[in-house]
Amino acid sequence: MKRFRPGIVPTIVVALLLPLLVSLGFWQLSRGAEKSALLQSYAERRAAEPMASTALQHTQDPAFRRVHLYGQFDAEHSLLLDNRQRNGKVGVELLQPFHDQATGLWLLVNRGWLPWPERRTPPQFKTPTEAQSIDAWVYVSPGATFQLHADPTTSTWPKLITAVEPGKLWASLNREGFAYELREETGPASYQADWPVVAMGPEKHIAYAVQWFAMAIALLGLFIYLGWHNAKEKHHGSGHESTQHV
Repeated sequence: MKRFRPGIVPTIVVALLLPLLVSLGFWQLSRGAEKSALLQSYAERRAAEPMASTALQHTQDPAFRRVHLYGQFDAEHSLLLDNRQRNGKVGVELLQPFHDQATGLWLLVNRGWLPWPERRTPPQFKTPTEAQSIDAWVYVSPGATFQLHADPTTSTWPKLITAVEPGKLWASLNREGFAYELREETGPASYQADWPVVAMGPEKHIAYAVQWFAMAIALLGLFIYLGWHNAKEKHHGSGHESTQHV
């Protein structure tokens, strides 16, 4: 130990930072594993045949499951989900209530992405008036639950929102509806329906984990070097003082 003298302050700093950096690295690895499992579940369920809408309410884990619907869109209560980008272009996602004839249930269907070329002019869209046969899949957010953000003082539709919770929409419309958003697959009634499942893939989490671990190794290496360097300087200083005293 006489040859290793890092000092009190560097020791305290390393004792605080090193566990933090290592824990952040393992946390990113854990998040990457969660995303991998999520994507695997998504791929398996998206490859399955669509279930009947009558089975949807009785499914305990509906996330990413495909479902076949037949009914009509409610064009009067459209929602425009703001701040959605595709290929660097700004736009919105169009969500509309859909009344399924087989169950009598209301579902909030996301019909896809629309560009917004001019902010002062709302995006233009069309809603089929006749009954539609569509395939969609249930989207369950992996993070916090969505909340409806709309100006309560206005009754103007379509409403521009930044996030949506279907339950609050059904309550405001006094309707019985499904608790999750359904994202329509590409079809005659859809717009651009290329849906990203997660905002950040597992490979990015692994890359961040490598960065945290690299910072931890660099900090530990600097700490070891500083300890040896200080011990060496003190050893040389002590030898010089002894020579002068003789």
